Amino acid sequence: MRYADDCNVYVRSQQAGARVLAGLRKCYARLHLKVNDAKSTVASAFGRKFLGYSLWRSPSGEVKRAVARKAVVAFKQRIRRMTKRNGGRSMDAVAAELRSYLLGWKAYFRHAQTPRVMRELDEWLRHRLRAVQLKQWRRGTTMYRELRALGATSEQAARIAGNARRWWRNSRYELNRIMPIGYFDRLGVPRLS
Repeated sequence: MRYADDCNVYVRSQQAGARVLAGLRKCYARLHLKVNDAKSTVASAFGRKFLGYSLWRSPSGEVKRAVARKAVVAFKQRIRRMTKRNGGRSMDAVAAELRSYLLGWKAYFRHAQTPRVMRELDEWLRHRLRAVQLKQWRRGTTMYRELRALGATSEQAARIAGNARRWWRNSRYELNRIMPIGYFDRLGVPRLS
């Protein structure tokens, strides 16, 4: 047997939507199934989410698919759990855990037509990973040594290491050039965009 527990029906007007919903309730009643009133409604397709996607209208009037806001929030929460700065794991271990999640998430949302959202999530993820790496190096002297090994000038390394406890703030600007996307590619962290 197959069950469909979520579906959307698109019609042109609110009145047509009410008529279709009433018809579905009758049809399901004959099958001894019940429509969940808490989840069922007649509403505009825009602003609703379905299976992690939502719809939006482009400036040209074309209807496109987007990653729903709730799915983006859930993605960030999951990444925060996976990249806790006090996890005690190496960056390779963090990257390995991220790899399987990111590949699955990217495959699921491959039909989204919002490249900007994917690019922003990519940037946010790299920023977070840079902060994790700085936290793992912990002391200013270790930071300085590791940054110099990555190609930072002595001034850059000293500036970042001088603020050793400010991981999130330090993980932007100069560190973007010292630890570019290629650094994370080598660790095996897949890109979303």
